[in-house]
Amino acid sequence: MREPHVKSVMTPFPYSVALDAPLGEARMLMLRHHVRHLPVVRGHDLVGIITDRDIKLLLGPELGSPDPSELTVEDAYIDDCYSVDLDARLIDVLTEMASRHIGAAVVTKSGRLAGIFTSADACRVFAEHLAEQFYPPTDDPDAA
Repeated sequence: MREPHVKSVMTPFPYSVALDAPLGEARMLMLRHHVRHLPVVRGHDLVGIITDRDIKLLLGPELGSPDPSELTVEDAYIDDCYSVDLDARLIDVLTEMASRHIGAAVVTKSGRLAGIFTSADACRVFAEHLAEQFYPPTDDPDAA
């Protein structure tokens, strides 16, 4: 059995948002695509990450103070995001995410955005692992 790397389980080519984009654009992207994390880019360069939580913390409980139309992604993003290379060992990524209590790792190749690995991806991978371990497929038509 080969040791898994993050590239084999990440979400490739994730949605991203520009650093200078209106904050509402980031929020709409998240809602439209049912994601909670967006890598933030300046041109082709990864500069950070923004999460639905970051937006909610900035806008307050009513999601309207300060006025979201006056804010950009730069007002809410995290520039010190956890990023890993495409060939990072999955166990290292999972350990670091758990240690930092974070929900996503941005995956890069040669410093450019290549994917994202989120807690949802981790749950999917773990469920697949458990299914393989405890519910292996069978060729027996009478099994079930």
